[in-house]
Amino acid sequence: MKAVDVVIVGAGISGISAAVHLKKQCPDRTFVILEARSAPGGTWDQFRYPGVRSDSDMHTLGFAFKPWTAAKAIADGPAIRAYLEETLDEYALGGTVRYNHKVLGADWQSAAQRWHLRVETPKGEETVEAPFLFMCGGYYRYDQAYEAPIPGINRFAGTRVHPQFWPKDLAYAGKKVVVIGSGATAMTLVPAMANGGAEVTMVQRSPTYVVSRPAQDRLANALRVFLPDTWAYALTRWKNIGFQRFFYARTRSKPEDTKQRLLAMVKKALPEAMVDAHFTPRYNPWDERVCLIPDGDLFKALRAGTAKVVTGTIKSVTEGGVTMDDGTEVPADILITATGLKLAVLSDIALARDGAPVNLAETFSYKGMMFSGVPNLVQTFGYINASWTLRADLTSSYVARLLNHMDEKGYAVACPELREADQDMTPRPWIDDFSPGYMQREMHRFPRQGTGPWRNTQDFATDKRLAAEPLEVDGVLTFQPPRAAQGAVQAAA
Repeated sequence: MKAVDVVIVGAGISGISAAVHLKKQCPDRTFVILEARSAPGGTWDQFRYPGVRSDSDMHTLGFAFKPWTAAKAIADGPAIRAYLEETLDEYALGGTVRYNHKVLGADWQSAAQRWHLRVETPKGEETVEAPFLFMCGGYYRYDQAYEAPIPGINRFAGTRVHPQFWPKDLAYAGKKVVVIGSGATAMTLVPAMANGGAEVTMVQRSPTYVVSRPAQDRLANALRVFLPDTWAYALTRWKNIGFQRFFYARTRSKPEDTKQRLLAMVKKALPEAMVDAHFTPRYNPWDERVCLIPDGDLFKALRAGTAKVVTGTIKSVTEGGVTMDDGTEVPADILITATGLKLAVLSDIALARDGAPVNLAETFSYKGMMFSGVPNLVQTFGYINASWTLRADLTSSYVARLLNHMDEKGYAVACPELREADQDMTPRPWIDDFSPGYMQREMHRFPRQGTGPWRNTQDFATDKRLAAEPLEVDGVLTFQPPRAAQGAVQAAA
């Protein structure tokens, strides 16, 4: 493979954002996108279960540089996939993607000031070298899903499916379907399969907050009648970012009031007894994720009787269904375990520096994008309380600015280093104040955060300010000239 300036890992939302920003802001930099799968799109190509859709509005999940112009703001998987493929075509990026190229390991070679990547390709393992590594592979494993320990699960005699690996030929019309789970995936599957003729029961251990919003954003669609698409999109995006920030801040400052307001909205759609039993969580809003449903589709299925909810502890899965602790029997022909993801840390590549393994859990996160002691590497990691793409675009723009700064100053290496004042920082989890099991199971493997620039704020406005700061203002991001220049300086001295 021809040498390039930047290797981007991943061709989903984050990787496509990275490529577009590099092409627009760093036209002289060469790059390649290494994608482990056989197609672009990341999550939106991987997940093919019935009803798969965005769990936030497309005016913030869409790219800052490419307006979302479809009528539906809460879009389905195929529409999002088409949007991403269109972006690749629009910016002529197809030739930069190498599919079926999985990065196995990355070793920073200080003498050469380059990354050496071990890459699994269709032709066997290859070595790829580049001065800069931009990790855009998302946050979960594509090849493995989390299977919760459910008693008796292997006794089930029917068809068992995990949504991450949905079979193309699964016929479910007229079948009894049990969906185990209460997250966004379960709440998408239940109404979609009910509409497809299945008799669906969602079995959940505990309730989740559910908010219904219109699938179409009326203001966005109205603005497009009178304004250019770019203006209408920018205004809608600004409105939705503001609302997301306001709502999340409200859950932190007035949790009980927010809880009662959310429950009151659900009680307008469902009987109060059902809300009390199945939609009243034990925790405060945004201690775990709040699930968004379009046009109240889940509530409609429950009112129509084509879907049901059972809440409690599973005693055991049987050959023909699920038995709850209270004796309730839930028959099933198809059992769907929507029990979560298995998180990946930096795409689970083996990271090293001069041959010595780097344990990311021992590093601190710099502005949520880089890691202490790790040179020329940036990772995109989005938000848990807002659209992923907001931070993807922010990170991509930061990388382009960083690379241009290095060019202007004649630097070869940029590396965050802990200052003396940082040595006594109290380490906190990469993401705190957020308790879902899929996060808590893996937080010990992630970098830590501290204070000042060592925060992973999960706040778009704060991150935007931090990313816009002068690159050499805090004394944390250190720079080195090329090795040859260093040698010349030393010789002259």
